[in-house]
Amino acid sequence: MSKKVLIISASPRKGGNSDSLCDQFLLGAKEAGHNVEKIFLRDHKINYCLGCGVCNNTHKCVQKDDMKALLDKMVDADVIVLSTPVYFYTMDGQLKTFIDRCVPRYTEISNKDFYFIVSAADTNKNNLAPTVEGLRGFTRDCLDGANEKGIIYGTGAWQIGEIKNLPAYKKAYEMGKKC
Repeated sequence: MSKKVLIISASPRKGGNSDSLCDQFLLGAKEAGHNVEKIFLRDHKINYCLGCGVCNNTHKCVQKDDMKALLDKMVDADVIVLSTPVYFYTMDGQLKTFIDRCVPRYTEISNKDFYFIVSAADTNKNNLAPTVEGLRGFTRDCLDGANEKGIIYGTGAWQIGEIKNLPAYKKAYEMGKKC
């Protein structure tokens, strides 16, 4: 059965290590017959949450930026991939801002399968636990029926392109095929 797969790449660099893992996941998912879309957050205007609380009642944000369209895509997706480079042992600012702006419709982002892609120069995947817990704080603790399906740890990749020589590169493709 074909699924709608939404890949959210928070890499500030197109073709960066976490973004390359997204592309491999995308290739695998397309090969499996799924409808796949990749969003590159850097290409979108996403303002910081104002904390005004208006969306708590209206389920609409007062800000006029690209977030409304991105939330529509999240609600429509069956599978969501959240991908981030790891700087100083947490997700990057682009992804955190994006997650914060999900408040207006987070109750509609339900019963989704989630995959996490994290990449870092660090070679010890255990050091990426704070990043994964931050992602789980959003999915597991805030979203009804979120199902964590897999994590790709792109460790040991410092320079752009290094990920292509590491096991995570193939794993991303294989995980995409199985989503």
